[in-house]
Amino acid sequence: MAVKIKLKRLGKIRSPHYRIVVADSRTRRDGRAIEEIGKYHPTYNPSVMEVDAERVAYWLGVGAQPTEPVLAILKKTGDWQKFKGEPAPAPLLQPAEKAARPSFEALGGDDEGKGEAITQKKKADKKDDAAAESSSSEA
Repeated sequence: MAVKIKLKRLGKIRSPHYRIVVADSRTRRDGRAIEEIGKYHPTYNPSVMEVDAERVAYWLGVGAQPTEPVLAILKKTGDWQKFKGEPAPAPLLQPAEKAARPSFEALGGDDEGKGEAITQKKKADKKDDAAAESSSSEA
């Protein structure tokens, strides 16, 4: 019997999450599994990958073959490199917490009004210019 380590899909239509399972290679994608050894939530930010390293090492040791998506997950968690005897990968990056924006008061803002912005109307400017021209031409 060929044993595979594969993903079992769960969740709603547009919000999938997966369980990493060990199953017979002839079973369906969401069919009966021998053992569940991890979780994968791709829609979370950052995506969540939880793997039971001991069980993965056991199943890889007895000849279970991971599928391509599971192999990528195992490489990111470092379990594949541990099994192959290679150096561990760089740790997964966690998103940096966003710094809170400083408040208005912290920036030195005043609650005092500085007055209203006053712009003169264009019509008034034209009348003033016309009055100034007429007074200058009379003189």
